[in-house]
Amino acid sequence: MKKSIPILLAVLLCLCTQTFAQNRADELMKQAQENLAKKEYIKARYLFLQAYNAFATQENYAQAVKCGVNASALYHRENYYKEAFELLRNAELLVRTGEQKLKKDFPDLRFRINKERLQMYISLKNPTRAKEQLNRLEETAKAAQNDSLSNDFLYTQASYYYTFGMNSQGDTAFKKLIEQYKQQKNYAKADECYQNLINIALRTNDTELMARTYDKYITWTDSVKALTAQKELNALKKKYNESLTIIQEKDDSLSSKQHIITGLCVLAAILAAALVAGAIILLRFILLTRKQKKAIGIANEHNELKTEFIQNISAQMEPTLGTLDPKLPGVQALRTFSAHIQELSELENSLSEPYEMQEENISAFCENVMNKIRGKVQENVSLIVNAPKLNIKINPEHLERILLHLLENAAEYTPAGGKIGLDFKKRGAHTHQFIISDTGCGIAEEQRENIFKPFTEVKDLTQGDGMGLPICALIAAKMDGSLTLDSSYAKGTRFVLELHT
Repeated sequence: MKKSIPILLAVLLCLCTQTFAQNRADELMKQAQENLAKKEYIKARYLFLQAYNAFATQENYAQAVKCGVNASALYHRENYYKEAFELLRNAELLVRTGEQKLKKDFPDLRFRINKERLQMYISLKNPTRAKEQLNRLEETAKAAQNDSLSNDFLYTQASYYYTFGMNSQGDTAFKKLIEQYKQQKNYAKADECYQNLINIALRTNDTELMARTYDKYITWTDSVKALTAQKELNALKKKYNESLTIIQEKDDSLSSKQHIITGLCVLAAILAAALVAGAIILLRFILLTRKQKKAIGIANEHNELKTEFIQNISAQMEPTLGTLDPKLPGVQALRTFSAHIQELSELENSLSEPYEMQEENISAFCENVMNKIRGKVQENVSLIVNAPKLNIKINPEHLERILLHLLENAAEYTPAGGKIGLDFKKRGAHTHQFIISDTGCGIAEEQRENIFKPFTEVKDLTQGDGMGLPICALIAAKMDGSLTLDSSYAKGTRFVLELHT
């Protein structure tokens, strides 16, 4: 009896520990979903990762994959593709381990992992790797023998084909999906598919796809209405026949018969009026759709013409400016503005072409950049560099371009006796931050939203054209990074340049 007591206590302790771990994992996932709903993506991603690890430890494979895929999607959203792919590889390894341990397959979990991987390859515009993932999705959907996964695969397949311009294959997959929903009598899902396809056409500016989808959608809506009307008519006929049977059995109730017939006539009149009203609404919808398609086509054409027009003006300005006195401030401003327009256009057209990288000592690099603004600051302004003697891979020319622009701005707006800082921080194995701060007047709250957008303000070009920060933001994007304004900093202005190597 005495020996059994410690064993019972150990069992109870084990059960309590498991229950606590399960509750903790569920709470982490709940908090992650709440933060995701609030669009606090970084916090949501961290909580999903914690929940993933907790469920993986408990061998709760379904919940672990769900949290892992959500965290990967949030990495993908911020263009952290390396971390996203690594997390999906770990989730796939976890599923494989579970299959071996339990001696059963989890095609539905593999489907979720491969689907997220497919979305990332589509975002990276890599059709070859995306097609590989699409083939894997097809295999797992067939293995699962599940209508929901089969429908999901067909929709994903159609989206893939439309995204890469293979419209005929996309139409085939989409038609098959609609037929499946029709057989399942799931008209709401079919309607949702049409709406999603219209959104895909809007995002990709594919007016031809949009026109074809609208036509098919209108036809589909008509057929659904016809089916619904037929069902209602059949129901009315059934009621009518039942009423006739009752009337025949109760000949003595003539008044009752008259009331029933009158009621049926009124109901038929209401149905006829409803059908007429539906036809009128449908006609108005068709007319409105045609106007919208025409407006979308005109808007796209005008945007292309505006971009080409701006580039042509910039190119044509050069010969004229060459005939003017380059010492005049206005001429200098116009030359700078023309060069900025050309550079902005070139950067936008070459974002997918990364810069070459080389190893540099980051401490020496930062000191050298800071030294270049020493003659431009006010009296007694402190210049502080905080960077370790660490070698990392960067593009020195373009990184210096961004940092020098931010430091020169800081020098211009920092009063005498102030401080300007350049800090380097390592945020992960492949993530680094350059933080530029000053104690100047800061940026007005109403201006913060547009500081990285070109052409948002009309101003005297001799006072600057406002193109510096948008150009720096595009250079940062080409270096697989981002340039942001720290809106929580209240002592002046602080910019954060984050790079991924």
